[in-house]
Amino acid sequence: MLKLIYYVPESHLESTKLAVFEAGAGGIGHYEHCAWQVLGIGQFKPVKGANPFIGELDTLEQLPEWRVETIVPKEKAVQVAKALKASHPYEEPAFELIQIIDLS
Repeated sequence: MLKLIYYVPESHLESTKLAVFEAGAGGIGHYEHCAWQVLGIGQFKPVKGANPFIGELDTLEQLPEWRVETIVPKEKAVQVAKALKASHPYEEPAFELIQIIDLS
């Protein structure tokens, strides 16, 4: 099992969650669409060659972004990552997949 963590502006919060859920994320036992989310401040500076969704080249941008966490079965990881990238507005969405070790 893996944990997916990603960051997204509010404008795409619900659509990215729906995309990753439809690709196989968010299932825990008899529950679906499970996620945890919290609002924070993200920052980035687009440089030459970037085509930013938000912000301008060579200008540091700070804005509210949601951190979303959900569970992903290993066999669905590639599909979920592709769904996230396709539904996310950023050129380079920040996300990570972390292995969860079952100690039982």
